[in-house]
Amino acid sequence: MPEWLHAPDLWLARLVLQRGLGGCYLLAFLVALLQFRPLLGEHGLLPVPRFLARVRFRDTPSVFHLRYSDRLLVAVALVGILLSLTVVLGLPDAWPIPLTIATWLVLWALYLSIVNVGQTFYSFGWESLLLEAGFLAAFLGPAWSAVPAPVLWLFRWLLFRVEFGAGLIKMRGDPCWKKLTCLDYHHETQPMPNPLSWYFHHLPGPLHRLEVLGSHFAQLVAPFLLFFPQPIATFAGLFIALTQAWLLLSGNYSWLNFVTLLLAASALDGAVLGHVLPLGRASMSVVPWHDGLVLAITVLLVALSYQPARNLFAREQLMNASFEPLRLVNTYGAFGSVTRKRYEVVIEGTNDERLTPATEWREYEFRGKPTDPKQRPSQWAPYHLRLDWLMWFAALSPSYPPRWFPPFMEKLLRGDAATLRLLRHNPFPVHPPRTLRAVLYRYRFTTWRERRDTGAWWERTRVGDYFPPTRLSA
Repeated sequence: MPEWLHAPDLWLARLVLQRGLGGCYLLAFLVALLQFRPLLGEHGLLPVPRFLARVRFRDTPSVFHLRYSDRLLVAVALVGILLSLTVVLGLPDAWPIPLTIATWLVLWALYLSIVNVGQTFYSFGWESLLLEAGFLAAFLGPAWSAVPAPVLWLFRWLLFRVEFGAGLIKMRGDPCWKKLTCLDYHHETQPMPNPLSWYFHHLPGPLHRLEVLGSHFAQLVAPFLLFFPQPIATFAGLFIALTQAWLLLSGNYSWLNFVTLLLAASALDGAVLGHVLPLGRASMSVVPWHDGLVLAITVLLVALSYQPARNLFAREQLMNASFEPLRLVNTYGAFGSVTRKRYEVVIEGTNDERLTPATEWREYEFRGKPTDPKQRPSQWAPYHLRLDWLMWFAALSPSYPPRWFPPFMEKLLRGDAATLRLLRHNPFPVHPPRTLRAVLYRYRFTTWRERRDTGAWWERTRVGDYFPPTRLSA
């Protein structure tokens, strides 16, 4: 086989990609195990059986088309966790190539089965990103086999689409990206701030401009440099990694930044990674049939790249879209528009028989999204709080409560234990409330002086009702 098919100096990049993606799959299946049933299970907010009754297998491939049950979901998640652990521990490095390929493809197929029935709770771009990266990882081969160079180039192509797609979405979207002012607002209005977001928001204006310029370079210039010879490709990969680390410090974006950081390893020179991971390299063998398979997969994925590549330059660019149900090659992007004001839906309950101006309302508190102004924002990424993220989206359109919201209110009125476990604090631990309502508030970060005087991270102002007072019918 030609020498260009192999990249022996990138064996550490392969190790980082495999172990890191194994960890992300482990986390994704853990999230499914803990959150899927109350959100999407047989008695969830958007039950999967109802969804499957109106979709076809060819449009949403999933093992759950055969039969859905909460027990089967648990089995799928547990198998995914077990296989992910084997990857994280490096066990497949000693296995035959067919077995390593099978391990990754089972991980990919099981998670695809979950995502394709996850509806709005699984509509995030990082779901497709993890699936696409996991499919590519299946063909990297174990540690004893030659490193397939085409697969590493496909990882760079994936990183290119993640970054360049996001950059183009911004240039075509909110004017504040061109004016370099978006981060005057974004740290405060992002879906789920973390413990450092308050401090990032209060950085001086010139530093916010520098943040935006760095983002533009990472998303509009560096992606092209990924395909240049070394050390230019390494510089591009390191710069992208730096911006992703900055995002990790400033907000909670599930595993999006972690996967993107891993992808950047595909562009790094082996000597650079060797300084970080001083490990001894095992001897590697060329397996001709594996090289042939890699070439066939490369041709397939290049062909499937036509529509995602065309979308990058389309006037109506799609964001976080898949063009085929297996999600093998996708398009990505985020925050084409930035909200200037933060709104939050606060759910309140009472046991009063009659509602009067003096009625005592008690608030439910979520794990990640702001509720109590004195509660410091929490660090959750790379773990994904699906309900909290959807609550942020719900607040963006207060006139149109999403279809999962009334069932959510009903679950709280019934004191459903599985649903309550998704929350940080239940103000009615003994028995559920008689009446629930949802109120819309405007939230803003406190100033330095307000923070010092009150100890609060947020200041909030009531805007109006979001969901009227409701009770269970007789």
